Amino acid sequence: MTWLWSNISRIFEHLDQGGLVMGPLLLISVLMWVLIIKRGLYLRRMRVRNMPREMAAQLIQENQQPDFMEFRGATALVVSEFLKRREANPGVDRSTMDETVMAVASSFDKQLSVITVLASIAPLLGLLGTVLGMISTFDVISLHGTGNARAMAGGISEALISTQTGLLVAIPGLTMKNFLASRAQTLKHRVSSLGIFLGRRL
Repeated sequence: MTWLWSNISRIFEHLDQGGLVMGPLLLISVLMWVLIIKRGLYLRRMRVRNMPREMAAQLIQENQQPDFMEFRGATALVVSEFLKRREANPGVDRSTMDETVMAVASSFDKQLSVITVLASIAPLLGLLGTVLGMISTFDVISLHGTGNARAMAGGISEALISTQTGLLVAIPGLTMKNFLASRAQTLKHRVSSLGIFLGRRL
């Protein structure tokens, strides 16, 4: 228990040394990772427990909604959304299928742009912290000269810690965004292929 409190106090001390930008950086980091985890779980759900294409075509022919307790992937979602929109007209239904595929495919990219923005803001906030830290250092120099090393260390520490934290937030965030974008792109290809397959059977 003592070890835990010791580490928590070190974290708060580190945040305090980083200056004013550490609070916004912490908030951005938490929000970004919440979105990353939510998006990752959603894309994983779209990839697993997919029904076969033939079963999807059969459900559409029978106008029957898929069992989401058994199938939870992108295929079941396309079938369900199409059945909600169809008008029992083969010509119109092909266009409806295309619209459904586009709508489902676009849902895979949701929140990725927000993650990118948050990850991009982090190093800029770190840079702002660097500027504020250097301003603080120059203020100390103007008042006490270069002889007060202890006072100067505070400003330099603020500059370095804020820059470090901004990079530590941004680099993993952009890495995970690219990983999720790759997963989303793969799913979009699968859904497009499924739309072509089902469209030929309408």
